[in-house]
Amino acid sequence: MRRATNLSTLYRAASALSAFGAASSQRRMQSTLYSTTTSSTINSLKSTLLTKFAAHSVAGSLLFSTATAEAFAKEPISIDLVPKEVVLYQYEACPFCNKVKAFLDYYDIPYNVVEVNPMSKKEIKWSDYKKVPILMVDGKQMVDSSAIIDELSEKIHPGVSAGSLKEDDEEKKWRGWVDNHLVHILSPNIYRNPTEALESFEYITKHGNFSFTERLTAKYAGAVAMYFVSKNLKKKYNITDERASLYEAAETWVDALDGRDFLGGATPNLADLAVFGVLRPIRYLRSGKDMVEHTRIGDWYTRMEDAVGVPSRIQV
Repeated sequence: MRRATNLSTLYRAASALSAFGAASSQRRMQSTLYSTTTSSTINSLKSTLLTKFAAHSVAGSLLFSTATAEAFAKEPISIDLVPKEVVLYQYEACPFCNKVKAFLDYYDIPYNVVEVNPMSKKEIKWSDYKKVPILMVDGKQMVDSSAIIDELSEKIHPGVSAGSLKEDDEEKKWRGWVDNHLVHILSPNIYRNPTEALESFEYITKHGNFSFTERLTAKYAGAVAMYFVSKNLKKKYNITDERASLYEAAETWVDALDGRDFLGGATPNLADLAVFGVLRPIRYLRSGKDMVEHTRIGDWYTRMEDAVGVPSRIQV
């Protein structure tokens, strides 16, 4: 899969080719018009101009379409291996839930979402497991985001264990890094100050499962509470500067890519999907915007958005 950033270059090249051909023929035609050339010559030049312009335009369109298809192609899975019924119990802003969604979206596995009320958790009272994500796959309960992804990987690639499915020590290392390091940096950043805490809870309450009263309470009381909780998290994980830690993590990930489009090379692997998944909820919050502005992670993130594509979530 070619770099997504090459698409604009290819398109500009094709457009320039069309423009050059058209401009060259136009100059010839103008020169002839101001001379004593016969009308048949003029008509001939007009025909040449139109033919060249059309040919170059078609070539440019075909080149752009082919490059797009190659750049955004996903790894296909057999239709008979796609689960028939998938239901994700989640919090919209939960990084671990978004890890699972990134996997489902990338492999185009359709899924329904049940948004869990974080106060009552009534939507998962039926389960002995009281955390999210919980994924129901054809009636079977799966829990813990990394375990869910491993089991789904085996399901859509039968006969191949998750440990050997294009996964090496590097991929395992970075999947562990996401769970044990990257996710712990996020909360101190999105609740860094009262303004950002309020912005985060505006997103959480807008997309979460809250009654009207709960939404108002959660937005303001939750923002204040999490602002102070984030201070404790900083101490727990030895974070002195929230943004510096976030920027350092982003740069560490880009260094791990070592010039590749993805950690998986030409296509994303499970580590790429994990990093992308946990960052997706914060990408357009203040912290995520700062991260993209002040580090080199933006190009990789854009490639991941293109590779993962539109969500495969079933809209009801």
